[in-house]
Amino acid sequence: MQMRRKVYLAAGTYTVSLGTGRKEFHPRKPRPGIEHYMQEAGRAVISKIPDVNVIDECVVGNFMAARFNRQGNLASLMPTIDPALVYKPCTRVEGACGSGGLSIFTGIKSILAETADVVLSLGVEVQNTVKAIYGADVLAGAGHYASQRKNGHAYFFPSMFSDRAGAAFEKFGHEKVRRAMTQWYVNAVEGARRCPEAQEYHNTVEDLHAIGNTPPNPKVFVDHLNFSDCSKVSDGAAALLVLSEEGLKKTAIAAKDAVEVVGFGTSVADLTKQPEDPTQADTSQSAVGKAYEMAGIHAKDLAFAEVHDCFSITGILMAEATGICGHGEGYDFISEGRTKLDGDLPMNLSGGLIGHGHYTGGTGVRETVDSWKQLTGRAGDFQVKVPSDRPYGLMISMGGNDKTVVTLVMQQAGS
Repeated sequence: MQMRRKVYLAAGTYTVSLGTGRKEFHPRKPRPGIEHYMQEAGRAVISKIPDVNVIDECVVGNFMAARFNRQGNLASLMPTIDPALVYKPCTRVEGACGSGGLSIFTGIKSILAETADVVLSLGVEVQNTVKAIYGADVLAGAGHYASQRKNGHAYFFPSMFSDRAGAAFEKFGHEKVRRAMTQWYVNAVEGARRCPEAQEYHNTVEDLHAIGNTPPNPKVFVDHLNFSDCSKVSDGAAALLVLSEEGLKKTAIAAKDAVEVVGFGTSVADLTKQPEDPTQADTSQSAVGKAYEMAGIHAKDLAFAEVHDCFSITGILMAEATGICGHGEGYDFISEGRTKLDGDLPMNLSGGLIGHGHYTGGTGVRETVDSWKQLTGRAGDFQVKVPSDRPYGLMISMGGNDKTVVTLVMQQAGS
């Protein structure tokens, strides 16, 4: 399938990813609520265009505000960003940790359906409202709660990906896999230190490898992951505009300041079933393949990738899902530094979920904003080189245990 209409992304922004690790975070002091983050991100976007009235509709991605914040109906909070959004069509979408990707995808569909020229796409989550053990139960809703939660680990999702790591240890060798997982953590923090909004921006630990190699303690956590293998609990929001060619004109955004979506892919798997092979991210591979086919490219054509790394083992599975390396080859690919800023395929240059933070409903939007930054030369200290013969960026937004996936292939508009 080919795109029937050109689709662009522009005017991206995100808030600080607030949580443990940030100097301004204090668990016992009042913190901003969900409306604050939606307003901060949304207003930053509309400040970049001359007239907010050109926005035709809004989409907000969120996972569990009804439980973390006792707040539903988030679509009707979008008008708090600006009075001009009152009476505009607005939709709230949810796909677990892939909710942000679905927000972007929903905006793209409106552009392709020619029901809108300018869509404000936003993703948000505020989850530092409960203790971690209770938050783990809330997040368990990303799996099949009825059949999996009762007999699952107290730390439900860390346990699921711990099982994936354990399967990888058994199949490919503990030393190889653990070395790659540690390197992924090191890369994440090094990337976050280059991005002022990242949750690990203030991290000053000298020996990151030592932290990454901390032996797991199953008595207090899970069998095969330590705390550094995990993305942190985060509060934040990200937003951007999804536009048609006419939308670019209406917003007075120059082509050099926008990226074009040249391919997308979405795939879902059966939520009630465990993965057939825990050492592969099959649903992500399926969605990536669709995006490549639509864009007419291959992994070798990418300049960078923004992938979903809720855990270090997930990052490695996502690296393989890009197709840049084969099944079982991702471990050495990571350990050899080939996803670093100057590597073969740089990934997650602002820290990814582990380093930048993971405000679940907004992560896919944040990944897309970082892709827009890279392709338009706005990434600052984490800017990659985008070669003329490899002008594409890939984004993978994944929800649940590789169950709901949205992927995008982008290039700078007009290139």
